[in-house]
Amino acid sequence: MEIFQNILTGFSIAITPLNLSLCLVGCFVGTLIGVLPGIGPAATIALLLPVTFTLPPATAIIMLSGIFYGAMYGGSTTAILVNIPGEAAAAITCIDGYQMARLGRAGPALGISAFGSFIAGTVGVFFLTLIAPPVAEFALKFGPPEIFSVMVLGLTILSYLSSGSLIKAFIIALVGLFIGMVGIDISGVFRFTFGIPDFYDGIGLVPVLMGLFGIAEVMLNLEQVFTRRVFDTKIKGLLPNRQDWRASAWPIARGSLIGFVLGVIPGPSNTISSFVSYAMEKRFSKNPERFGKGAIEGVAGPESANNSACAGNFIPVLTLGIPTSAVMAVIVGAFIIHGVTPGPLLIKNNPDIFWGTIASMYIGNIMLLILNLPLIGIWVRVLKISYGILFPLILLFCFVGGYANNNSLAELNVMIFFGLVGYLMKKTGFEPAPLVMAYILCPFLEEAFRQSLIKSHGDFSIFIQRPISATILTFALIFIFMNVFSGVKQQRKKLLEKI
Repeated sequence: MEIFQNILTGFSIAITPLNLSLCLVGCFVGTLIGVLPGIGPAATIALLLPVTFTLPPATAIIMLSGIFYGAMYGGSTTAILVNIPGEAAAAITCIDGYQMARLGRAGPALGISAFGSFIAGTVGVFFLTLIAPPVAEFALKFGPPEIFSVMVLGLTILSYLSSGSLIKAFIIALVGLFIGMVGIDISGVFRFTFGIPDFYDGIGLVPVLMGLFGIAEVMLNLEQVFTRRVFDTKIKGLLPNRQDWRASAWPIARGSLIGFVLGVIPGPSNTISSFVSYAMEKRFSKNPERFGKGAIEGVAGPESANNSACAGNFIPVLTLGIPTSAVMAVIVGAFIIHGVTPGPLLIKNNPDIFWGTIASMYIGNIMLLILNLPLIGIWVRVLKISYGILFPLILLFCFVGGYANNNSLAELNVMIFFGLVGYLMKKTGFEPAPLVMAYILCPFLEEAFRQSLIKSHGDFSIFIQRPISATILTFALIFIFMNVFSGVKQQRKKLLEKI
């Protein structure tokens, strides 16, 4: 009964006029970003961080969360109508969604995508409501060694799941740790400030995120040529018929479960879950040859999975304070900017944020269903906006937001610098997620490390003497060996191909 009382408390927070209106804003912006290829939720959330400075923490997190799961909704619109995924998670939707549009069934494809996303998103949030509190309660038993080990595991997994090599991922994570150590340390010593007063309090999180995800993404997208042809068809009959529902019911149910389970796993879980769902539906289908030719199951399953995964993504963040992707790392940054530490103590210290955020997700899913169907005509027009207009506006927003953060030209220079760094990282195969995660976790990692050594009087074996800590570190080593083995295997395969 306690959980129902807590969720009712959450709804009382979420339905306040300010929270309700900004939840709607977040969902709308998220859908818009999902519709526009080349601009992801991580970049958008980073750009909008300065806007949230004057907002209460709960309101800020509610709005930013809405952008994240709203982007999953919007990605399918572009995939179905233009054959370009607005989000990576919607890439698999292009296969059957666009074929349905070519067959004159764009309406049912968009409709089942919206309804499937709503059902799966609601199911995912329900699982989040049930699972997050006991996980957080268990995590309260963690001492400094366990917290340190969990953070090391998080960095290892994110490095392991990065698209680049393990060595590159670890190098960039070390760079992130170095950036996180700039400023005054716990003992009051100045580190790596180079005598610059603006660095005494550390390098600002907002300019780093806006540079890496905002400016870098714009620079990278300017190199690409987007050929967008919105499929010329009347978008009618958005409500799926009875046959469509019969074909989609089980794919939506399976996608909801698969998405949530895979969403808890660090990495690009939204994308992975949609691909796994598509493969499963094709395997279970009595007529697998229909897939790729406009099978509605190929839209319903993946779209359900990637939306359910959004709820799963929040479990490690809300219960352990560990971001599992670049988007979640930026959201953790938003928590920290507002003076809130996500993790086991979040429920106890900030129940309004914890339960208010979860309750807002139920409301947000309803908002997205209402927004997506009537506004499809508007999204089609948005798709025709020239990137020559869009990208300069994004850059303008970056500069205004970067300067307005602390009215500091130094932070503006930091943002430009990290924009160039982010661009070069993308060009050379380095992923920004390990850097951001290491940078955000650095103060907590260092604090847990120091507390552990103080507790053990300088004995490093404390990390392997405690069973939970030793188990977590063992998993981290397993991921490292798996990646090394995979790399050796790939190199051997390349050598054999040359021979």
